[in-house]
Amino acid sequence: MKVPQIVIFLSIVLGIYTLVNLFIYFQTRPVFNLPTLGVWLRLIFLLFVLSYPFGRILEMLVGGHIPTLFVRLGSTWLAFMLYLTLLFSVFLLLALLLNSILKIDIKGSIGLNRLAVGVIYMITLTIVLVGYVNAINPKISQIDIATCKPLPNGELKIVMASDIHLGTIIGKNDLAKLVDRVNKENPDMVLFVGDIFDEDIAPVVNGQMGELFEGIKTKHGTFAVTGNHEFFSNHQAKIEYLNKHGVTVLSDTVVSVAGINIVGRYDRQSSYIFGRARKSLPELLENIDSTKFLVVMDHQPFNLNEAVEAGADLLLSGHTHHGQLWPFNYITQAIYEVSTGFKKKNNTYIYVSPGYGTWGPRVRLGNRPEIAVISVKHKE
Repeated sequence: MKVPQIVIFLSIVLGIYTLVNLFIYFQTRPVFNLPTLGVWLRLIFLLFVLSYPFGRILEMLVGGHIPTLFVRLGSTWLAFMLYLTLLFSVFLLLALLLNSILKIDIKGSIGLNRLAVGVIYMITLTIVLVGYVNAINPKISQIDIATCKPLPNGELKIVMASDIHLGTIIGKNDLAKLVDRVNKENPDMVLFVGDIFDEDIAPVVNGQMGELFEGIKTKHGTFAVTGNHEFFSNHQAKIEYLNKHGVTVLSDTVVSVAGINIVGRYDRQSSYIFGRARKSLPELLENIDSTKFLVVMDHQPFNLNEAVEAGADLLLSGHTHHGQLWPFNYITQAIYEVSTGFKKKNNTYIYVSPGYGTWGPRVRLGNRPEIAVISVKHKE
């Protein structure tokens, strides 16, 4: 993004962030008005509200464990913000209906109001805890497809992961678990389909996470493409870091491995950085052998027909997180032809992963994080 775009974007985000927290604050006032306890509750509320922006600023300036603590606290508050807003909105609607139909004035009773606030916060806490447990327990998704094209030994096992978001929230232990589970699948190849990094590369480098990538065991290699988050800052350093640690990053390039063609596309976000559009699939496929099985990695699942028309056998994407937090999945379903899961169009298999990690809060609701295991069988 250019500087004016960044300023406008941040202004909008901070404006929404402020308005939402003001709404939550005013709905929580019956509890904040309690003598003595209310003062402490207001201070705790303020701590949560300021943690994320303060932690991010501090992280850029000095780094270290203290900013990490604030970022983690603040990112969790983002999930609280969503569900507190939804629940308070439902409460206001119910209070209005009860007052107009049954003449029960909940808002006019300080006791009932405080009870309602307490219940709403307890429900929200339960929702966030459930979402956290879900987020730290990714599943293995098994996908079976068939092709008439030749395969090494008649079959191919691909392990795919997208949207790991390594950084402050998703750290070394999470990556170690990912590598362990990948290796247990004994894959022919491993494909990372973008957003391997969250934002800044520093937490990954300082945490020496690259050494874990070197521990991935495959027959034919580990490959990756960039996602939009790779382009948020210093994309070239991220690409070089992965290449250095055994992950071959395909940046609008094609490789042929074990008789398989793999196309790795720059993320769409790259056009803002480079000032030009990325290469089209016809350009990338101009000189390849079309009799070989063709895998296309493209982080954002837009314009799926491009891969279909180009003759891709398998298109792999991520990016959507399938909304990550309910009810955002309805938004991603409206935006993308495939928000998550499997679809076949003509002779092209399409798989969009909801991702392994999370952006913002370490919380997932309405979907499971995953590692996808794609088994390709040869058929006559």
